[in-house]
Amino acid sequence: MAGVLGRVFGPARRKLTYRRWTYLVVGATLVVPFVVAAVAVVPPVLRLILPGEVATDSFVVGVAMAVVVLGSAAGTSFIPAVRVVTGTAARELLGPEVPAQASVPAGNLEARWKTCQWFLVHILVGCFIGVLTLVIPLGLVLSFAAPFTGRWLEFGDQRILVPTGWQSAWVPVVCVIAAVALTHVVNWAGLLLTWLSQILLGPTPADHLAELQRRTEQLAERNRLARELHDSVGHALSVVTIQASAAGRVLDNDPRFAHKALSAIEEAARGALADLDHVLGLLREDEPATTPRRTLADVDGLIGTMRLAGIEIRPRIDGDLANLPFAVSVEAYRIVQECLTNALKHAGKVTVVLTINATAEALEVQARNPLGQQLSKSPGGRGLAGMRERVTVLRGRIEAGAQAGAWQVKAWIPLRTGKIG
Repeated sequence: MAGVLGRVFGPARRKLTYRRWTYLVVGATLVVPFVVAAVAVVPPVLRLILPGEVATDSFVVGVAMAVVVLGSAAGTSFIPAVRVVTGTAARELLGPEVPAQASVPAGNLEARWKTCQWFLVHILVGCFIGVLTLVIPLGLVLSFAAPFTGRWLEFGDQRILVPTGWQSAWVPVVCVIAAVALTHVVNWAGLLLTWLSQILLGPTPADHLAELQRRTEQLAERNRLARELHDSVGHALSVVTIQASAAGRVLDNDPRFAHKALSAIEEAARGALADLDHVLGLLREDEPATTPRRTLADVDGLIGTMRLAGIEIRPRIDGDLANLPFAVSVEAYRIVQECLTNALKHAGKVTVVLTINATAEALEVQARNPLGQQLSKSPGGRGLAGMRERVTVLRGRIEAGAQAGAWQVKAWIPLRTGKIG
């Protein structure tokens, strides 16, 4: 028995039912301005364009008013702000099952047409529920007096009369049942609109494509930032680790070398902090990045830092590095930095021949150093993979490997549109 009563009165006890009821009644109120406009416009227009008897025919007037109401409501629904308002209200009142994208305005025609369908369904179902909301509660209140007065409902000159006494005891019972049934109807209407919201207010194929593009751009940006951190901080930590170890070994016997090593550590750490500040600035949406990204124009400073670290570099630079495309110059700087860091990390204090050649056609970067004795005991990182990713993005090519007792990295990046390697 308790289970049956729970199913019968369940919707009447749930807060969600009344939230859905509110949303449906709002749909009924939305149609009022269109009805007022139709009442003011339709009769005079019909009298101008139709014969007298036809213009006053109730069926013709009713059809014309329905067309005007629905047409004006449909036209209004194409306003972009309507999708925002109705979608937000639906999510707040119908429940969390309504797509979150409903509160986001979509500028494409498909989304606006779906919004139009949703708006029309909302006001039509809302009008139906609104009429029941006016009639049933009013009838319920008046039904308790009907057995005594013999009158139940009145609509202008129309009255619903019932016998007095116990013969009308069924009237309150029927009204209570109707009121309970109304909560079920409201609940079913809310479920219907919730289901339709998945179709009409959910993301369109264009929205899916836009979201996919946004996520792809986010992943590409995260990948780029990961490369920036790897190359910059990895370079600095390699220099710091090797120089700190060397300084510790010769601190007592060769203070001058120890001082030189500490200077290299300071310079590398300062550069890493600057790069880290830049990357963090990109991640903070509310704070602009204040440190510019390094380009090949800063390669002399990089060479100086590496020389302080004890590695000998023989640069051969040809061409105008200052006028290179910004993206190419940034990525090429990181490639040079990675080459020099790997040489120090894996070969020690060797001589690196660094060649940078910028022509009108392409930029070539080549670094060659003896294999030496591998100093790092850590497994290989993502240095070579990161360089390959940088070059691939710029439609270039890169070669790296041991040749005749030396390690060589050679990168080629095109500078003219359409030229490939």
